[in-house]
Amino acid sequence: MIANPNVKINLGLNVLRKREDGFHDLETLFVPYFGISDTLEIIVGDDYSRTSAALFARYGSQVAPSQGSVRPEGVFGVETEESTAPKLVQGMSEDGRLMITIAREEGVDWDPLKDLTAKAYFILAEDHKLPPVKIFLEKTSPVGAGLGGGSADAAFALKMLNELCELGLDESQLAGYASRLGSDCAFFIYNRPMIGEGRGEILAEYPLDDCFDFTGRDSCISGKDIRYQIQVITPAGISVSTKDAYGGIRPHLPEIPLREALARPVEEWDGVLVNDFEETVFAKFPELAAIKKSLYDSGAVYASMSGSGSALFAIYPVL
Repeated sequence: MIANPNVKINLGLNVLRKREDGFHDLETLFVPYFGISDTLEIIVGDDYSRTSAALFARYGSQVAPSQGSVRPEGVFGVETEESTAPKLVQGMSEDGRLMITIAREEGVDWDPLKDLTAKAYFILAEDHKLPPVKIFLEKTSPVGAGLGGGSADAAFALKMLNELCELGLDESQLAGYASRLGSDCAFFIYNRPMIGEGRGEILAEYPLDDCFDFTGRDSCISGKDIRYQIQVITPAGISVSTKDAYGGIRPHLPEIPLREALARPVEEWDGVLVNDFEETVFAKFPELAAIKKSLYDSGAVYASMSGSGSALFAIYPVL
């Protein structure tokens, strides 16, 4: 089974208060964006893979770990002369029931067995008897961009395993598993506009006007009254860790609640629909503030950072 986990953007993100458990209460509107996606394949047992040969051909041939490198036992990497981190890594669980392969042009600098797709398998295996599986993930969505690419991979893995293994879990049950993997993972189970509260895992449907095009295409979707198109910008070389972003945040209640801000015309969102992370992230990366300004200069009616950054997006009217 093959899927293409898409990313998300945040329309508004208010950090309300710090909780006793160390997390923060927030409110945001999660919206799926389909212009950026990964490729995820899961096969059961020794079934035929339609992606593995292409991954090895595209990202190199297997070599032994370089001297001095540190990798968990059971993990090997595929390296090229141009990269310091391997572009393709594999891992095998101790019981041999999960084999995972991850490929990424910029290099994979994390343990594949700790990838959220692997954790999705492990968390389901706690409650269900799962067959041995192989996971193949081609990571093309940016890391540390506030787009939730890793969370999307995890949620899609849960949905795919549910179908492949005939577990019979509904969306609510899958969202429960997803929320244990990450604060925004549950959103990707539904993958439609949802207000997120609590840590982001408390979700409610939101009837966002269908005049928006979130496909990332240059042309509008026929048959719909598309009035606004969204473009996502992922600045090269800038990665913002969620921990660092929260480290400089000052929780507070917004002057205008999220739903009230969203109810206004799009042309009135600037300065009203805000992302609280922008203040501290822009202070550290002023080039992001400059990009946001350039988006308005180019004709956007609204621009904002997504999540904790570094990606930004702009909403343009369809002329």
